Amino acid sequence: MTEHGPTTTPTTDHVAFAHVGRSSYPGILVLFTAVLMISNICATKGIAFFESAEFSLGPLQILPIITDGGFFLFPLAYILGDVLSEVYGFAATRRAVFYGFGAVALSALCFWITQQLPAADFYAGQESFETVLGVVPRMLLAGLAGYVVGQLLNAYVLVRIKERTKEKHLWARLIGSTVVGEFADTLIFCSIAAGVIGIATWADFVNYVLVGFLWKTLVEIVVLPVTYRVIAYVKKREPTYA
Repeated sequence: MTEHGPTTTPTTDHVAFAHVGRSSYPGILVLFTAVLMISNICATKGIAFFESAEFSLGPLQILPIITDGGFFLFPLAYILGDVLSEVYGFAATRRAVFYGFGAVALSALCFWITQQLPAADFYAGQESFETVLGVVPRMLLAGLAGYVVGQLLNAYVLVRIKERTKEKHLWARLIGSTVVGEFADTLIFCSIAAGVIGIATWADFVNYVLVGFLWKTLVEIVVLPVTYRVIAYVKKREPTYA
């Protein structure tokens, strides 16, 4: 006991540990950050579907679909962002976004340091390492700028819609926030990164932006029932949800 009240300093005659809270926030934050980091690495590869002439159907020519290697994973970051925004609010989601920003920046720094270290004589993968994980300033800027703006807009719009609809019309805020956030993210990322992955024409650029935006938005709509269930699960088990 001290003059200001009971002390929390552990005594020396027993082992002391801090208690981990029951909130689901840390687990969602870790998954959110991991998805962001992995998808940014995957995005360094340009992808084209239906590029071969064999996909022509008589007089109909199927145009190639231009995207990047992160197309199948990155939408999950927005779904997790929706869960964070819906359950924990804008401030908590903004904190998660900044944690993710720091994680991507740290990984980029580590990749750059590793790239600069002298390769051993027996190591034959230096060129491949630099191609895939080498820090390309424009790609890093594209990923971070698009991510921060898109995720913050996504969270802001969702929370503002929720302030008006309360607990009703979850579908409206999930889709509405995704449309705004994904469009901003895709436009910013593609504008900066297009030249790095080899997109050189306006037609391919517009294709790249539209495919990325429509795909991510469509994924959000398709998995809406899953997002509903995840949000309901987290709300039910979050002791501080109010």
